[in-house]
Amino acid sequence: MIDQHGNPFTGSADAVHLYDQSVDALLRYGPSVLRFAPTLVREHPDAPMAQALIAYLSLSSTDVADVANATRCWTSMGSVSMNDRERAHHAALGAWISGEWAGAARALDELLLRWPSDLLALQIGHQLDFFVGDASNLRDRPGRTLPVLDPKHPHTAFVRGMQAFGLEESGDYGAAEAAGLSAVEVNPDDVWAIHAVVHVREMQGRVDEGIRFLLDREGDWGSGNLFAVHNWWHLALYQLEVGAIDKVLDIYDTEVHNAESDGVPLEMLDASALLWRLLLDGEDTGARFAALADAWASRLTPSSWYAFNDLHGVMALVGDGRFTDAERHIEALAAFVHRDGRGTNVMMTSTIGLPACRAVLRFGQGRYDDVVSEL
Repeated sequence: MIDQHGNPFTGSADAVHLYDQSVDALLRYGPSVLRFAPTLVREHPDAPMAQALIAYLSLSSTDVADVANATRCWTSMGSVSMNDRERAHHAALGAWISGEWAGAARALDELLLRWPSDLLALQIGHQLDFFVGDASNLRDRPGRTLPVLDPKHPHTAFVRGMQAFGLEESGDYGAAEAAGLSAVEVNPDDVWAIHAVVHVREMQGRVDEGIRFLLDREGDWGSGNLFAVHNWWHLALYQLEVGAIDKVLDIYDTEVHNAESDGVPLEMLDASALLWRLLLDGEDTGARFAALADAWASRLTPSSWYAFNDLHGVMALVGDGRFTDAERHIEALAAFVHRDGRGTNVMMTSTIGLPACRAVLRFGQGRYDDVVSEL
């Protein structure tokens, strides 16, 4: 069998149909992918890409609690018959599970050289480039795939939306905005392309335009997708820049973090980043830091999985005045680096995460000279 983009697929016609639906939903950050993927595994357990999809979704959460599920799927995938493409996915997943985030990104680059229209590999590779801060590959990975895709296929525009974000992160704001708007014209629900345009206008200080763009399109991005919280966060940043603090707090309470939030790191990152900005501006955020720090407490483990999460967890602890807890976690991170000594996140924690966490703590303690030296 082959999938909708012409890539070899081990499994039945029903399996490949469910897989294609899953990839379509993933490109749209549609919550239906969380329904399609488990159905695919349950009904077609011998289809290797079913297990790969669940493993990728688990790892993309950046939550250490989800690594075990990814590992189970990876193990199951290795026990069934696979073609060369599926073995390449298995290798990329194995690298990521072992802590080699950059190694997984490279493995997916190599896979895409042979199967450049593998949009699952592209989407996950693009996310990995984002997670490790590889701006040039955020731009170039989708750029290498675009020429091989059918220009009329609706998924081609999603790849243009990925390229738009990479162009923005590389500082090519004009090309980024054009690519992002072009992608949204084809797929108004392309929340990643909307995100790219929002980044451009943020970087160029076009705050009023950014607010209008998001509010005019709220029906396309504001709910019903897995990326809504982050785009609401961007709207809150714009409102912060125009001094509309009441609107910022309302967005925080209704969209970013509240008692009904899922408690996943990708959303709590935005909550920490928004409250920290308000703290720096001297704004009163009431009991919000306390609730957020409670939410982070169950996610901060002695064995770090992703330095970016650790930093934002420490921000929440410090924002709530829990200096002892923050110090304890920083000591655990230092012990983790000394004990583990390998993997992408060990490097990120050692060179970036630890000094940044210490700087946040020292800021909370008023030790500003130490903040500067750590940063």
